[in-house]
Amino acid sequence: MTEKIDLKRVLDTYRARRGEFRTLEVPELRYLMVDGHGDPNTSIDYADALAALYPVGYTLKFASKRELGRDYVVPPLEGLWWAEDMTAFTSARDKSRWDWTMMLLVPDWIAGEMVEQAIATVRAREGSERPVRIDDVRLASLDEGLCVQTLHVGSFDDEGPVLEHLHREVIPAAGLELAGSHHEIYLSDPRRTAPERLRTILRQPVRPRGD
Repeated sequence: MTEKIDLKRVLDTYRARRGEFRTLEVPELRYLMVDGHGDPNTSIDYADALAALYPVGYTLKFASKRELGRDYVVPPLEGLWWAEDMTAFTSARDKSRWDWTMMLLVPDWIAGEMVEQAIATVRAREGSERPVRIDDVRLASLDEGLCVQTLHVGSFDDEGPVLEHLHREVIPAAGLELAGSHHEIYLSDPRRTAPERLRTILRQPVRPRGD
């Protein structure tokens, strides 16, 4: 029987504790990505992005098991979030102003050709089985480098004070400054988990202040 690899348990980048702000070097990683804008709670664009990502992610998983003999748990959903004014994430929490890229990690043993084939397989589906945003799914690398991250336990709407503390106190106190998009890793399924029990890694790329 093929061993099923759970990347959440294998990769150090998925390690975070509540109340601890950890500095780490994140290596370059590859993701399936779809871009969008607006409130994820009300945007059809957001729902369509996930409806395109997941079929490709699972098609890729099954192809890896079938063709490479390597099975794995589809990694958790991740998202890059940004806005012209960062208070849209902290004190204002104005989700209508958010831009985002939703992502699923691609294991390092999978070649780009296999990813393209998985996208083509999903694109070939007919009718309602063909995701409306399948042509927007792409494979791309993300090289975040030095980051600070923590684990948030609670609803997404309660992230604001944690992010404000991270941006205004933790990062400056370490002699660092923001250097990339806010990154979230969703360890819980919000469809099956109470809001107060949601577990989300909050990550912020940084650089030495003044560089």
